[in-house]
This record gives sequence, C-alpha cells and structure tokens, in this order.
Amino acid sequence: MKYNFRIPALFIVSALVVSTCADSSESTTIVDEKPEFKPTKIKAPFLEQFTSDWSSRWSPSSATKETKEGGETFSYVGKWEVEEPHVYPGIKDDKGLIMKSAAAHHAISARLEKPLDNKDKTLVIQYEVKFQDGLECGGAYLKLLTESEKGIQAVEFSDKTPYTIMFGPDKCGSTNKVHFIFRHKNPLTGVYEEKHLKSTPSATISKLSTLYSLIVRPNNTFEIRVNNESVKTGGLLEDFTPSVNPPKEIDDPNDKKPEDWVDDPKMADPDAKKPDDWDEDAPYEIPDEDAKKPEGWLDDEPLNIPDPEAKKPADWDDVEDGDWIPPSVPNPKCEEAPGCGKWERPNKRNPDYKGKWYPPQIDNPKYKGPWAPRKIPNPDFFEDLTPSKFEKIGAIGFELWTMQSNILFDNIYIGHSEEDAREFAEETWGVKHSIEKAAEAAEFPETQDETPSSLFETIQKHVNEFLEIFYDDPLEAFKEKPEVAAGLGGLVVILFLLLGVLLNLLSPPKKASASHKKTDEPTPDDEDADNKGDASASKDDGSEGKGAKKRTAKTPRDT
Repeated sequence: MKYNFRIPALFIVSALVVSTCADSSESTTIVDEKPEFKPTKIKAPFLEQFTSDWSSRWSPSSATKETKEGGETFSYVGKWEVEEPHVYPGIKDDKGLIMKSAAAHHAISARLEKPLDNKDKTLVIQYEVKFQDGLECGGAYLKLLTESEKGIQAVEFSDKTPYTIMFGPDKCGSTNKVHFIFRHKNPLTGVYEEKHLKSTPSATISKLSTLYSLIVRPNNTFEIRVNNESVKTGGLLEDFTPSVNPPKEIDDPNDKKPEDWVDDPKMADPDAKKPDDWDEDAPYEIPDEDAKKPEGWLDDEPLNIPDPEAKKPADWDDVEDGDWIPPSVPNPKCEEAPGCGKWERPNKRNPDYKGKWYPPQIDNPKYKGPWAPRKIPNPDFFEDLTPSKFEKIGAIGFELWTMQSNILFDNIYIGHSEEDAREFAEETWGVKHSIEKAAEAAEFPETQDETPSSLFETIQKHVNEFLEIFYDDPLEAFKEKPEVAAGLGGLVVILFLLLGVLLNLLSPPKKASASHKKTDEPTPDDEDADNKGDASASKDDGSEGKGAKKRTAKTPRDT
C-alpha cells in the first residue's frame, strides 16, 4: 500500500490559510475603520478624557524649581497641548494631554470637585501613557496632591507641593521602574515621610498606549497592573522602605562595650615557634638553571630598528625642532628568529619558598561572643496598622522633566471601583490598543516574524505559536489557534491510521486450515513430506503398477 503523505499537510495548510485570511481581513478592517470617540458614561471622583472643555479643569504651573545639587533654579516652561496622537492613532477624534517640549520641566494640575477620602475604601489610580517619540530619559508618573486648608494653587504647583501618592513610569540611564511612593504622617511628630516600594516592576516604554493601574485595598494590600496584567502585589506594611512603623526596641546609645570584652573567637598559639629551617627571605621565584638559550637567538640584533622608509619632513628645522630621529619599527629579523637582544634565563617557582611564618590559630579561651548594645524601648515607637487610610486628595498633577517630547496622557481614572476602572479600560485602552498594534505591525513588518518562504516554514511558524501558548495555558491555545489544534488533531488521527495500516502489512499471513478428512493418502500438510521431500508413488501412464518403484533422494530419477 502506497500512502500519499500530502494529505495531512494539505489538511493543516488549508486550515491555516483560512485562519490567516480571516485574521488578515480582520486586521485590515480594524486599521481602516477606526471607531469614533465617545465620552464614557462611567462616573468617578475624578475621570478625565480631555474633551473640548479640558482647559477649564487643568492649569499649567508658573512656579520655579530649585535643584538639590548646586541650587540651580528652573522654571516650568514646558508646553502642554491636547491633541490627537500623531503616532498610531487608534480612535478617531480621541485626544490626550501631551508634553510638547523636549529637555524641559513641565507641571500641570487639575482639582477634584471635592476632596477624595479613601478611608475604608479601595483606591484605584489608572491612566494611559503613550511615548510617541520613545523615551531615553524622563518621567511619566502622576501625583495625587494632598488636600490642604488653603487649597491647592495650580500656578504654584512644583516639586515642593505636598502629595499623597506618586505612581507611574520613570526611565533614565539604568533606571527603569514604575514608581509607587506614598507619604505617611508620623502620628507622634506630625512629620511626613516618603515610603518607597522596595522592589519596583519595570516600566513598559512603547509608542503604543500603555495602561498603568494601581489598586490599594483597605486591608493594606496593593496591586500594580500594566496593560491589565498584574506585575506586582504586596502590602503597605511589608514592602516599603523606610517601613511604616518603627521598631519597638532600639539599641541603647549609651551602652558601651566593656574594655575587657573579647569578641575574637580565635587567637595565635602563644606556644608555637617558627621552625629553624623556615626562611622568610627566600624569593618566590629563582632563575631556571636548566634553561638553555634557543638555537638561532640573535644576541646582537635589537628588538626595534629605525624605520628605513621614514623620511625627514620637508619643513623640519633642525635648529628649532632639534635633530630629527626616524620612528622605530619592529626588527624584521626578530620575527623569524626565536628572539633578539640579550638572552636571560627564565624564572621558575622556588621550591624552598615558604613566605612569612605565622603561628597557627587556636580557640580563644577568653572569647565571649559578638558584643551588641542592649535593647531599650524605642521612645519614638508608634504603630499604624491602617496606612491605607491616606491623607485626603485634593488634586491630580503631572510634575515632570523629560528629554523627549510628545508624551501623551489619557483616560485618567481616580476612584474606588475596580470594576468601573476595568470597564473604563475596556471602552478606551482595550479598543485602541489592538488597533495601534496592527498599525505598528503594518508600518514595521521587519520587526515582526519574517515571512515564511516555504509551505513548511508556514506550518512550522503557526505550530510553534500554538505550542508556546499551549505550554502556559492549553485552553487558551485552543481558543486562539483553533485551526492549528484541528490540524494537529487531524494529523494525529491520520498517523494512527497509517500506523494501523503499517502493522497490518508487517504481520505474517495466516496459514490456511488443513483438511480434517481422514485418509491414507499423503497431503501438503504431511510433515514428513515437507521435511524429507518424499514424492508420492510414481504412476506410469496414469496407472499404478504392481512393481512400481518409489522415488527417494537416494534413487536417481529414471531417464
């Protein structure tokens, strides 16, 4: 049986072609038919989509900023505009707040209608960032500004303005992180202290819209999500430095180590003596007396010689410049010889070298262990078990410096509902992100996987993608690549069928059943007839005679 192996390949390819065509058609539709912007109906303490009346809510700062080192003063001269993105626009007429100036300080803020109090409530901070010109050095984080009695003055907004939470991406040099910092008030002194997340996730720097979300729950846990994927979870009491609560006990600053306290566990053996044959002055290496000068060594040839091709420059003045000396070049004779110049014996390890003698170490009988000052109650101790009850928030602001321009912010949500924030993200970022990805893939096809040059490479590419998803989540693999799953399933069935056919062909044929009729005549199944090759009784002229002879292996055939 000759099997045509093109059948399973055609089966898989057909499924892949149908899927590819469908995906291509869908991508084209997404890019060519952009949805139009529609304001959301979701409500929150603060929700911003930068509609036409945005300037009535947002005010740029005219304050100045003094650097920590050198005391240099800068003004917030960076320009802000609300525009549609010029890189991979996803939704028609969808505008965002854009930092327009490169290498400049920017500051802008917007007040909340009423101060936000998240005590015993979940706090959700969510917004989009789009680095249209990339990002080499700069920040894109936001600040939730602390409500004060005199209110927040937008024109005075600067790095000195008190904030409650700072959250978002920051990149410069080796720094690439998503900040999460909150200011905590010491209940004893009233002094505020910044608490920084210890292990920060990396920022996603992309020309596509990136969704950053921070969720702080009343049980003091938090979660950071990037593009709706959780990248960091933890607790306010455990994962920040300095810690929220100081230690209950501290070292006694007045406790001093006793002068007779011995904290060295080992000591030099006082009874040990240096051996008489120990020579501390013996050198580490000595000349090798067994070494011999290689044959052909050129003792009279220098390693370098004046360059014979060098010529004194025409403008060289011996009076002003001194005697001209040609530059040196390696001696060509030394390249062919084992060496040039004076030959010196190489050194070898001195077998008598022992180095400086030190007495062996023994246990110190006076050892008392490591000393530590005694502990006393911490006079500054306090315990705040609910740091998630942040100070009231009165405004939101961006106070940034960046080397790149055209950083876009959009779809800001500040509120208490994780469900509303998720739904808001689906309406906005979820719609535009897939469109932006398709636009990027169309603009830079070389950044995608290379176009397969053969039928085999096409199959291999789709199968590899299926397997990568399958290893993480088998169900998701079947959902995203149903055509590959169907093709592989069909191939498995075909392989089992082929295996059955092959086993059938290789199996020995069954012998025909022998006749069970009782007879004295020899039959083909007669074991003696098979093994000895005896023939049946000869017949002459078709009849059996009385004197007929039996033919055997010992009787030659009559001719």
